Amino acid sequence: MALVHDLHVHPSADDLPRTGQLAWRLAELATDQVAVDEDVAEMIVNRVIDNAAVATASLARAPVVAARAQARAHPYRPGAAVFGVEGSYGPEWAAWANGVAVRELDFHDTFLAADYSHPADNIPPLVAAAQHVGATGADLVRGIATAYEIQVSLVKAISLHAHKIDHVAHLAPAAAAGIGTMLGLEETTIFQAIGQALHTSTATRQSRKGHISTWKAYAPALAGKIAIESVDRAMRGQSSPEPIYEGEDGVVARLLDGPDAHYTVPLPAPGEPKHAILETYTKEYSAEYQSQAPIDLARRVRAEHPEVRDPDNVAAIVFHTSHHTHHVIGSGARDPQKYDPTASRETLDHSLPYILAVALQDGAWHHVDSYRPERAARPDTVELWRKISTAEDPDWTRRYHAADPAERAFGGRLEITLTNGRTLTAEIDVADAHPRGARPFARAQYLDKFHDLAGPVLEPAEIDRFLDLATALPVLTPEAVRRLNVVAPPGLIAAATSPRGLF
Repeated sequence: MALVHDLHVHPSADDLPRTGQLAWRLAELATDQVAVDEDVAEMIVNRVIDNAAVATASLARAPVVAARAQARAHPYRPGAAVFGVEGSYGPEWAAWANGVAVRELDFHDTFLAADYSHPADNIPPLVAAAQHVGATGADLVRGIATAYEIQVSLVKAISLHAHKIDHVAHLAPAAAAGIGTMLGLEETTIFQAIGQALHTSTATRQSRKGHISTWKAYAPALAGKIAIESVDRAMRGQSSPEPIYEGEDGVVARLLDGPDAHYTVPLPAPGEPKHAILETYTKEYSAEYQSQAPIDLARRVRAEHPEVRDPDNVAAIVFHTSHHTHHVIGSGARDPQKYDPTASRETLDHSLPYILAVALQDGAWHHVDSYRPERAARPDTVELWRKISTAEDPDWTRRYHAADPAERAFGGRLEITLTNGRTLTAEIDVADAHPRGARPFARAQYLDKFHDLAGPVLEPAEIDRFLDLATALPVLTPEAVRRLNVVAPPGLIAAATSPRGLF
C-alpha cells in the first residue's frame, strides 16, 4: 500500500524533526532493502541500452566533445569510464561528460506529470559511481530503481516549471539517493546528500526558453555531478541545509508555492517494490517528448492526405492539446524563436509548429537531417510552419494530469483547414512507442534503436561486446561493470576537436 507524505512549510520555531521531513522519507526509501522485481530489472537494462544508443550517436557533436575534453583533463584511478574513449576519469567528471552525451539529442526516456523529467539522466552518475567504487551490477540495478522511484514521485507531486525552476531540481536528489542505495549508505548520510544535492541544483527555466542553448544538455549532467559530490561530502560527515524542503527559507517557501504551500508526495510503503520506472517511456524520435505523439499523427495524416505537404493547399493548422504542450513547445510559449528558420537545434526540438511542418512534409523524423539549417530554411517548409499554431484544450489538459495511467494522454487533435474549404481532423492519445501506443517499445525495439544509432559509429565487435554486457547487467561483476562503456574508433574521437578551455 503506497504512502503519501504531507509536505508543507514549517517555521524554524517548529524545530521539525528529521523523521517528519521529506528528505528523510526519501532516505528511508533509499535504505529499504526490497528486492528489484524482474520486470523492473529488465526495463533498467532497456534504459541503459537506450542511453548508450543516443550517447553514441552524439559523440561528435560539439557540446559532447567539449564535455568529454573536460572529463579527460581529470584522469583518476580507479575512476569511471567516459563514453567513446578508453581510460578512467574522476567519477564526477565521467558523470558530467556522459550526462551531456545522453541528453544532447533529446532522445531518451521521459516522465510527465505535475512537472517534467528525463529519469534516465540518473543513469550516468550512478554508473560512474558504480565503476569508481567497484559496485556489482545488482548493486547498480538497485540504485537505479531507487533513483527512478524518487524522481517519479517528486515529479508527480511538485511542479517546478510553474515557478520557472528547471526540472533537474528533482533529478539531483534522486541521483544522490540512488547512489546511497547502491553503496548501502545509512539514512543519515543519504539524508544529508539529498539536502546538499537539492540545495545546489536549483536554477531557472531560462535554459529552456527563448534562444535555447547548448546548456540544455549540460543541465542534467551538472545535476549528476552535483549528486556525486554531495554524496562524497555527506560520507565525510558534512551536513546540508535543514529542513531543505520545509524550512521557512527553504525550497518550497522561497522558490515554489510559498509559505502556505501544501503537497502530497506518493511514496512506496516499506517493503513495497519500486516500480516507478515502469510508468516512464522512451522516445522513438529525437525531439521533446510532447512532440512524439504529434509526429506519429502527422505521419499518418500525410500518408492519407499527401496534399497537406504543400503550403499552397493549406490555410491553417491548429493542434489542440494540453496546457503544458501548448505553453512549453507550442505557440502558447510566445517565443518568436519557435518560428525562426535560423534558430538553434535546441530551439527547434522545442518547437511543435516546426516539428509538425517537417513531419507533415517528410513523413519521417531524423535526429540529424530534420534539424539541418537547410531543412529548417526551406521556403515551402517555412511557409507551412508559419501557418501552424497550438491551442489549449481543457480535456487534453485533464488527461495529461490524469491519475489513472490508462487515461493519461500526451497527444491532441489536429485540425487542418485547406484552401479549398475542406477541414481534416485527426487525433492521437499517446505516441506509438508508448506502453499504450500502437507499437510499444520492448527489448527488441531498444536493440533496434541501438543498432540504428550506434551502427554508423561503432565497430560491429564493439556493438556486440557492449550489448552482451548491458543485457547481463543484473549479474555483472564489478570488473564487468567497469567495462560498461562504448569505445569509438580512434579516428572519430581524434577528428572531433574542441577549443581549449582552462583544463
